[in-house]
Order: sequence, then C-alpha cells, then structure tokens
Amino acid sequence: MKKVFKYISIAAILFGVLYAATYFIKSNSKPSIQYDTQTALITSIEMKSVATGKVVPEDEVEIKPQISGIIETLYVEEGDNVKTGDLLAKVKVVPNEQSLNSAKGRLANTKILMENAKIEYNRNKSLFDKEIISQQDFQNAELNLSRAMQDVSNADTDLQIIKLGSAGGSATANTNIRATVAGTVLEMPIKEGDQVVESNTFNNGTTIAIIADLSKMIFEGKVDESEVVKLKVGMPLTVNLGAIQDKEFEAKLKFIAPKGNEEQGAVQFKIEGDVYLDKDFFVRAGYSANASLVLERKDSILAIPEALLQFDKKSEKPYVEVQINDQKFERRDIKTGISDGINVEIISGITIEDNIKVWNQTEEEKKEDEDEASKNN
Repeated sequence: MKKVFKYISIAAILFGVLYAATYFIKSNSKPSIQYDTQTALITSIEMKSVATGKVVPEDEVEIKPQISGIIETLYVEEGDNVKTGDLLAKVKVVPNEQSLNSAKGRLANTKILMENAKIEYNRNKSLFDKEIISQQDFQNAELNLSRAMQDVSNADTDLQIIKLGSAGGSATANTNIRATVAGTVLEMPIKEGDQVVESNTFNNGTTIAIIADLSKMIFEGKVDESEVVKLKVGMPLTVNLGAIQDKEFEAKLKFIAPKGNEEQGAVQFKIEGDVYLDKDFFVRAGYSANASLVLERKDSILAIPEALLQFDKKSEKPYVEVQINDQKFERRDIKTGISDGINVEIISGITIEDNIKVWNQTEEEKKEDEDEASKNN
C-alpha cells in the first residue's frame, strides 16, 4: 500500500513540474508589445478662432410719422425696394378736441383784435389826411393793423394743422409718410387702421417701416476675452452662412467692442466686420453665421501630430519618447508653440530625423483596429 502511495506522489510531482514548464514556455513565447514610430514634419500651422453671430445690414433706418393719427393707406409691403422720397403710407389726422377748441378760440380772438385795429387805422388815416395827427401816430396805427392781420393768419394756420395735419389743406409735409433713404423694406410693424404717435422730444414715436440697404452687410459676432487680445482691426475674416452651404464670404474686421458683457459665466466682446457679398447669392438680413479668424500663422515650421505628445503627471510639461534602438525609447522634454488641434509646433527638444513613439496604440490594439476595419469592409 505504501509503495502505491509513493508512486502516486511521484507521478503528481512530475505532472506539476511538466505543467509549470509548459506554462513558462508558453508565457515566454508571447510576442512583446511593438510600438510604431513617426517622424516630425515641416508644415504650416494656423491658429484660428471661430466667432458665432449673424449677418445684418450696416444701417437700418426706422421711418416714423411727424403727426399722430390713424394709418389710412399703406403703399408698400415688406421686401419692396424703395427710393428716397417714395410714398410709404398716409396718415389720417384725428384732432384732439381740446386743442381744436383752443385753436378756434385763438382765431376768433385775433379776428376781434384785427377788426378793432382796422377801426383805429381808418380813424387815424382820416385824421392824418386832415393833418390833425402826426405821421408817426398814423404809422403806429398802420403797424397795429398789420400785426393783427398776421396774428389772424397764424391762428388760422394753427387751426388747419390741428384739423388736417398741414397748413392750407395740403397734407404733403406731415400726413404722407415717405422714405428718407433708399433700400429694401425689411419690416412693416403696422397695418391699416392702426393708431400711430408722432416722434417728438418726449416720445420715440411709432415705427411705420424699417428700411435698409441689403447690398451693404456686416457680420456681428462675439469672441471670448481670452482671444480678443489677439484681434486687430483690419484682420481678414471668412464668413460661413448657415442658409448658404458650400460658400464662403470674405470679410474684414472693422470694430472690436471696448467693453465686454458677461454671458453664462464668460466675458464676451462684440465684433463687427464688413462682408464682401457675391452678386450670385442673395443674402437676407439676420442669417446666422460663423466667422473664422486667423489669430496666428507660421509657415515651414517643425511640427508633430498632437497625438504623439505625453505630459508629465507632476509638472504637466510635454515630452515625447524617441527611439534609440529597436523598440527601446528614451524620454525627451520638448518645448511647443502654436497648435491647430491636429499638429503642434516644436520649438526645441527633437529633430526631424528622430523616430517618435506612437505611445497610445499597442501592436495588439492596432491589430484589433485592423481586424475591425476588415470586418466593416
């Protein structure tokens, strides 16, 4: 029995040794991780900023009435092209009862005074003809009559303006609303029958129409405070409109706001740029747009893909791993410059001949990607 047990123990030991040897051999036969390498390249890099905004006319003019009343007739519609002086609308005057009554009273009073001045004039003329009074007394009576007649004329004019909106029954000046500039009617916020208020010192008045020249458009957008310091008036812009695909419009930066506004925790600065339109495309006011600004550009510089960069966990400074022989790499601290999000400028640390480790993809991961790509194909 003891011999059987002895043989079983020896067999178990031999089996364990063979299993361990086999496992060791298989483990050492696995291939080591193979890293790809890339070299630096000579290229051009542009650092850009994108401002969101819209395209609007350079100047928009609001047409307001010179007298209060009710819109009697509209002669244009939104989208119509008008010239300076074209008739837009006609206002029907609704006189204020109190003002009308006061004007009538003033006219009646001036007529009474004029009749009295006439009587004085006739009496003084008779006395002057008989050489009873001096010429100066007669001239004073004549002057009083002229003043009285002028007061009657003024009071009558005031009454006509209150009743009809203009003197002498002509409504050309006030009740006919005309375009003050040439352009396109963008908006007509009123309709026939609406009551309108005149523009004066205490009131902006009711807007009859908004007119703008659509051949002169500007881009209005906002940029972050971290980028506004890099902007200069006169910089070129490239404007893309959401409504017009596959078309870029050139523009020129003409205004940078001196004061920023806080929006959602970030300070934004308003910018404006003149847009050079293309006659083959009709650009409407208010189109949403994006403007690309080239903040910095460098040509023929040494650069590497940003994917090759690694960062020190403590100092957060960038470095790369350079191959010194087969699958052996050493760390090289580098100094970087501008970046476009794909490539980054290398100021110092490596040369164009160095083979840089593609650290973020192993041979096994690469094989898995290739297998996945072949399955998709």
